[in-house]
Amino acid sequence: MKRLYLVRHAKSSWNHPELDDIDRPLNKRGKRDAPFMGQRLKKHGVCPDLIISSPAKRALKTAKIIAEAMGYPKKRISVHKTLYLQGTQAILNVIQHIDDTHESAMLFGHNPDFTELAEQLTDYQVDNIPTCGIFCVDFNADSWQEVDEAKAVFAFFDYPKKHQRHGDGQE
Repeated sequence: MKRLYLVRHAKSSWNHPELDDIDRPLNKRGKRDAPFMGQRLKKHGVCPDLIISSPAKRALKTAKIIAEAMGYPKKRISVHKTLYLQGTQAILNVIQHIDDTHESAMLFGHNPDFTELAEQLTDYQVDNIPTCGIFCVDFNADSWQEVDEAKAVFAFFDYPKKHQRHGDGQE
């Protein structure tokens, strides 16, 4: 069995419109949500065998923050340019080339691609993976090359706003 986590980058800043999209940093909420979600994953014993991120500043920063919270070495994060707004087929290609020694992989990237891929792989109607949202699926497969052939089984879907109480932040 293979387990895949699709993580949308945390909330990014639009304060500097002169920046190229790929260079947009996290905003205050993003810097708060990413460690919160990383701690949630750690609390549930999640630490993937492999983390792959889009090269976009906001995605890579989210990956580093969550990796640190889970105890995954930040220096082991791989960066693949094809996770940056290249479409679902490009993401599937990255997934299918993961070494089969890895049982679990966590990808950090963007919408609309991640939401479309989540719906393409499962029967779960997600509508939208919000910023810093985590969509997890399992594949009854021995090889990552089989992931588009084997229908994924929905495992969980979590995101920061699910845990807000009385407008004062998270649990």
